[in-house]
Amino acid sequence: MGNEKLNKLLVGFIFLVVCFTLDRVSKIYILNILNNTGVVDIYINKFINLYLVWNTGVGFGLFSSENEKIYLSFTILIICINFFIIYMAYVETKIKSYYLMIILGGSLGNLFDRIYYKSVPDFIDINFNGYHWFIFNVSDILITIGIICLIFTEIINYKTIKDKNEK
Repeated sequence: MGNEKLNKLLVGFIFLVVCFTLDRVSKIYILNILNNTGVVDIYINKFINLYLVWNTGVGFGLFSSENEKIYLSFTILIICINFFIIYMAYVETKIKSYYLMIILGGSLGNLFDRIYYKSVPDFIDINFNGYHWFIFNVSDILITIGIICLIFTEIINYKTIKDKNEK
């Protein structure tokens, strides 16, 4: 393995650890508030609140279920997807592999909670004029940022290839 590949893996691993750590620290902070007060319902401003809910589904509470077999099936699927992301991060270019590691860091944060707590603590509540978005956490933010960066990278690459082919 060349130095370039090793450096890419090392930097990617650092991205992964930083993302996972940001998520864990934020959740530990919220869970400490829960342990001290019995509830997490914090008004920050008219657009954002911290309100703890436990999510047994996947992103943004989709496919929530109390059925253990369904929960286990989604957990196994998430583990398989994480292995696929690891593979893709290994074979992709530097920038794409970093975005994949951001996604993986967020995904591992939520996976840890699924296994340890049997659900994921979501606590960021964005609202406007009484309309609330899904409640989410730092892992969800990281996954979303990674996916958006991958999409923009693909759009830019497609435009670059298209421009080269037209010349």
